[in-house]
Amino acid sequence: MAEDFSAALTAAQAGSLPDLLGLQWLEATHGHVKGRFDVDKRHMAPNGFLHAASVIALADSACGYGCMTSLPEGGTSFTTIELKSNFLGTAREGGVAVEAKLVHGGRNTQVWDAVVTHETTGKTIALFRCTQMILRPKV
Repeated sequence: MAEDFSAALTAAQAGSLPDLLGLQWLEATHGHVKGRFDVDKRHMAPNGFLHAASVIALADSACGYGCMTSLPEGGTSFTTIELKSNFLGTAREGGVAVEAKLVHGGRNTQVWDAVVTHETTGKTIALFRCTQMILRPKV
C-alpha cells in the first residue's frame, strides 16, 4: 500500500491560501490526491455563485501536492508552467471535492488532471489540467 501524505500536507499548509480556504486532504499518494472543502461565504463571488478562483485553488493545490509526493529521483520541488480549466457548473452550498491524477510523470515535467465535483449532486464543476516543471538543485 502506498504511503498517504494527506495529514502531512494538511499540517504544512497552515497559514497559507489552502488553509485560509479550508481545503481538506483525504488522500495523497504517489500519483493520486483527493481533497475537498465545505462551501461558505469565503468561496463565493459577489454574484452569489462559487468563485472560479476557489475551484482553481482546490484543483491546483491537489495537483501541486500530488507533484510533491510524486517527484522523480533528484527532484526537490516544482513550479507550475501551465494550467487550464473548463468550468461546467457551480455550487452554492454543500461540499466541493477534487480528485487529481498524474497522467505524465517524466524526469523534467509532470502533467496532472483533476476533476472537481459537487459532493451532493455528483455533477462536475470543472475539468482541470496543469503542467509542472520539476526543480532540481543547481550544480
